[in-house]
Formats: sequence, C-alpha cells, structure tokens
Amino acid sequence: MSNNGQAQFKSRFGYIMVAAGAAIGLGNIWKFPYLAYRGGGGIFLITYIIIIILMAHPMVEMETAIGRHTKLDTVSVYEKINKKWGFVGWIANICTLGINMFYVVVGGWVMKYAVQFIISGDFGEDTNVFFNGFISKPVEPIIWAFIVMAITSFLLLFGITEIVERVTKVIMPALFVILIFCAVYACATLPGAVEGLKYYLIPDFGNFSFKVFADAATQVLFSVGIGWGIFTTLGASLPDSNNLKGDAIMVSIMDTLAAVLAGFVVIPTAFGAGMDVSKGPALLFDVMAGIYGSLPGGRLIGSFFFVGVMFAVFSSLFTFFEISMKTFEIKLNMGRKKGVLVVSVIIFIGNILVSLWWGPLSGIKLPWPNVQGIEFYNLHDWLDCFTGYLLLPLGCLLTCIFVAKIWGWDGYEKELFQNGRDGKLHGFDKALTIAVIPIFMVIVLLNVFGFLG
Repeated sequence: MSNNGQAQFKSRFGYIMVAAGAAIGLGNIWKFPYLAYRGGGGIFLITYIIIIILMAHPMVEMETAIGRHTKLDTVSVYEKINKKWGFVGWIANICTLGINMFYVVVGGWVMKYAVQFIISGDFGEDTNVFFNGFISKPVEPIIWAFIVMAITSFLLLFGITEIVERVTKVIMPALFVILIFCAVYACATLPGAVEGLKYYLIPDFGNFSFKVFADAATQVLFSVGIGWGIFTTLGASLPDSNNLKGDAIMVSIMDTLAAVLAGFVVIPTAFGAGMDVSKGPALLFDVMAGIYGSLPGGRLIGSFFFVGVMFAVFSSLFTFFEISMKTFEIKLNMGRKKGVLVVSVIIFIGNILVSLWWGPLSGIKLPWPNVQGIEFYNLHDWLDCFTGYLLLPLGCLLTCIFVAKIWGWDGYEKELFQNGRDGKLHGFDKALTIAVIPIFMVIVLLNVFGFLG
C-alpha cells in the first residue's frame, strides 16, 4: 500500500504487463492491419513507428508521472495539482466510457468467433454473410458483450493490482507467443503471402500524405491508449521505485510489436487468399474464418488466434473500466462495489445501443460536422470519431499544456526522475511537449473534420 492507502502493483513486471495489456488490444490486432493496408502498407508502418517514438512514450511518461504524483483517480490527480484542471479528468472519463460502449461489443464478436472455432470451425460457405448475419442479430451479440463485460467487472471488484495483475502476467506473454506462431504460419504456408509481406514492409513514399499521417497518429492514440486517462490511472498505483521513463519505453515497444505482429498475421494471409484487405472492421473476422477454417490444421490455428485476441480484449478492458470505476469510487465517494456496478450498467446500456445499431437500428444515422458538409454515421462510427479523433487528441493537447504551464517543468521533472535518481529532463523532451505533440494533434483534429481530404 502507498502512504495514502492506494494499493500498489506487486512488481515492476506485473505493472508493465498490465500497462502493456491496456495498450495492446483491439486497436493493435483488429484495427491496425486494415488501417495499415488502407494507408499504403510500408509507408503507414514507418509513419506509425516514427509517431510512436516522438509522441507515444513521452505522453505515457507525462500521464504516469501525474498519476503517481497524486495517487488518486483520473479527475483528482489534476485537481490536486491545480483545482481548476479537474475537467481534463472528466474528459478522459467521458472518452473511456464512449470507447467501452463499442469496444465491449467488438470484444463480444471476438469471443463468439473464438468459441465458434473451438466447437466447430464452421462459418458457412461465405464468411462475410456469417459475419454480417451475426452482428445484425438483435439479441445474440448483446449476450456475448454482456459476458465480456461481466467477466471484466467481476475481476475488477478486487482492484486492478490484485487478481487482474496476476491474470495479466499470464495472458500477455501468451498473447505474444500466439501472435508469433500465427505470423510464422501465415507467412510460411500461404501462397501469395510474400506479396502481402512486400506491400506491408516496403514503403512507397508516393503513398504518403497528411491523411496517412493523421490516420497513423490517431491509431497511435487509440492503440497505445494516450490522452484518455489510462496511464494516470495506472500511475496512481505505482511505487516511487519504478523508473517511469524506462517503463514508458517498454510499454511503447511492446505495443508496437503487437501491432506489427498482427499485421504479419492478417495482411499476408489476406493477400495470399486474394481477399479484399480494405474491407475495414470485418477484415479480421472474414480473413481468419475464411482462410484458417479451410486449411489443414487451420481450425486449431484460428482457435489459438481468437483466444489470443480475447486475451488482448480483456487485458485492455481491465484498465479501460478501471478509469471510470476509480473515479466513481474515489471522486464520487461510491466505494468500490457500487462504483463497479454503476459503471458497468452505464457501459452495458451503451453496448446494447451500439449492438442494435448494427441491426434493427442500422437505418438511423447520427450527424457529424465536416468541412464539406454534414456526414452521417452509425453509432459505432460516430463514437469512434468522437472519442478517437476528437477527445483523444484533445486530451493529449491538454496534458501537454498542463505539464508545461500548470504543473511546471520543475515539478514534472522531480516526479518523473525522482529528484534526479533516474535522469533529468532535456530540451528535446520539452520540445516534444510544447511543439511536436501539439502539432501532431492539430493535424489529427483537422483530419476528423475533413480538412485533409
């Protein structure tokens, strides 16, 4: 326990596994491969890695330092340094609740496919028909989402540093083993996979654009989990002995490796089968069900793969839920059990609406402002824009301002490096905070409102 009674992680390895688990999820395995294909393959990959280096680990450092300094919930960590800045934490809570409303639904899809592979591996003659038929059902997807939400909420009743830490220590290494195994299998056995590898790894600089850059930056925000309270929440449970800079680098490397490995599995597999790699959210499900369902031993590989993705879903949701649960528990004085219950109910109501929007409510569209005029999205896509393309960059911008202008460099450096024990703040670090990251975020914001075409 910390001095103020806040439970702490039992080991540095446990924290890194939980933090990496929070970062590694559907953003890496479900979303990254189709964005990489749409963004030009190799050029998207290089752009993504550069943004990770310049933006991801500095943001992880800042957010974790804020959390450890105050050891409170996502709202109170800002208020303790400056009472007027609690709104940054409330933005993070709104953002994470919005993301959970569609993330849990997709997690339910993953669980359905994992079970389907294990019990039969039968997805019919047309896997896309199976996918669309399943997600458009009014009841079944909601049941799967409820199971995912219930498991996550139950484990979090005991806090993120107890059962969750022990579970994540096992499932994160297992996830990497599964991804490496599936990547080697895909690249070594599927005809045509080499062409997919070339497209994925060899950059064509003619494909670069500000749109590609903005998409890569947004993917880093969602994939690493910066700008929405993940690391302020986890940082609150960190002991002073942890080297935050070293931890941030490790988390960023593991997150990037997971995304790259997922690309090695999905893109060569889709190329090798001649499938439409640009189909978006359905890509992961159609590719794996369509290819591995028909190959010798493919059912076993498909089962392993979707179990691995399920590990990634839970490892992320543990922290996603914890952000709001801790706020309700501490800031709103609900206590742990009531906080868990209230947050779970709010998320599940959102899950029901998002799931129904793929089926009975699919004809209803929500407006989104664009420089070309008003666009209309279903609830999933609208929430994706609102959280991933608006609130996440806004959260990063505000955090940079908070560190540089409100907390100040001296206070930040003292916490980050523990009074010089772990190093010191350099001019390059400050330049990233006051110039580079804000410029990146402005590009993302211009993109979501259509200014980049």
